[in-house]
Amino acid sequence: MKKVGNHNSISRKLYLGLGLMLIFSLNSFAQTAVPAVAPAATPVMVVATQGGDAAKGKELFNANCAACHKLDAKATGPMLRGISAKHDMAWIYKWVHNSSDMIKSGDAVAVKVYEENNKSVMTAFPQLSEADIDNIIAYTSEPKAEAPVVVGTASVPGSSGNDSSVSNNVILGALALVMVMLVVMLFLVNNVLTKVAKANGIEVAPKTPTTPIWKAFARNQFLVLVTSIFLLLSGAYFVYGFLMQIGVDQNYEPIQPIHYSHRIHAGSNGISCKYCHSSARVSKNAGIPSLNVCMNCHKNISEVSDTTATPDHSKAFYDGEIQKLYTAVGWDQATQKYTGKTQPVKWVRIHNLPDFVYFNHSQHVTVAGIECQTCHGPVQTYEIQKQFAPLTMGWCINCHRKTEVKMEGNDYYTKIHEELSKKYGVDKLTAAQMGGLECGKCHY
Repeated sequence: MKKVGNHNSISRKLYLGLGLMLIFSLNSFAQTAVPAVAPAATPVMVVATQGGDAAKGKELFNANCAACHKLDAKATGPMLRGISAKHDMAWIYKWVHNSSDMIKSGDAVAVKVYEENNKSVMTAFPQLSEADIDNIIAYTSEPKAEAPVVVGTASVPGSSGNDSSVSNNVILGALALVMVMLVVMLFLVNNVLTKVAKANGIEVAPKTPTTPIWKAFARNQFLVLVTSIFLLLSGAYFVYGFLMQIGVDQNYEPIQPIHYSHRIHAGSNGISCKYCHSSARVSKNAGIPSLNVCMNCHKNISEVSDTTATPDHSKAFYDGEIQKLYTAVGWDQATQKYTGKTQPVKWVRIHNLPDFVYFNHSQHVTVAGIECQTCHGPVQTYEIQKQFAPLTMGWCINCHRKTEVKMEGNDYYTKIHEELSKKYGVDKLTAAQMGGLECGKCHY
């Protein structure tokens, strides 16, 4: 009886090849349609009758008016887009130069505007000339630019719009059908060859039985011993590493109920950390800023500029977060008044030292003059605040060992610095040499 090789192995290789071909086919033909956005409509420049310069007017508006006015929404004062159509220019000149005098004189229009805006007194701008006011009016007379409109999907090069996605689906379906047909044909051919071999008395060479690798490994005592030692040492290493990370939350970056971007506030706008975290200068804790601190600015800032948006966070997203702030403090943007209906904000704590550790912000910020970024990292670049430092005991000790005490203008340390500098023979003392490594400094 004749013997032939095991043709089942050939079939398995063919199956593997077909599978790889299918994967490459899917990667090659999968295409994504690119959305096309219609260009924003170019606003027509409408210049005021006085011939003002809208570009200069924008600069003047941002410098003098933007704190209390918006173009398309009511703020502390009324919205100003199209204001020249509501009042004549002679009245506007007088109002801008000194609105209080007009109200006191009993001007009916001035009194009406004053009462409609919660009796908020407008700052007088006698320094603005009539030409400056004409420029501002020219800027406020510009029509609002239309937002981009999505008109459909544009095709990628080599395709034809929406037909490209349809054609891709057809191609992928045809390939899948061909793959199925080939698998069925190989299965049928395998059955036919088996039957032919039996009919002609051809015996298929059986597989030679071999010892399983796990049995061979178990019989080798040296390998078992070496592997056991290796696993024990590796396990001890990973267990030690895991235990040392308990309570260490470096790079912890929780999502807050109201999104607050340090990148925008501390970075783009240059707001000092101590403006919001004022208690860091005089208290043990830095404190959570109250929402009233936020409203010092956001009473008049109900939306962000278009340049603030990022690929991850759109302008609409930021504007929505400001609306969450208004809801929390009970601020009615339409009437510019507090409703008295407030909602608590459940902030998620990020930095959390153990109870047995004492840390005083004022001692570091005010006395030592340490910058906030030393411990909290470059917060001015963070979109979402995170824990920058590990805040472990070793990290604090290393900081005390390398940080020199600032003596300039600090009479508190003068006497002790002179004595200790002679003792250690140095010109500049570190926090460690001043007693910063004593256990009782942080644990009591």
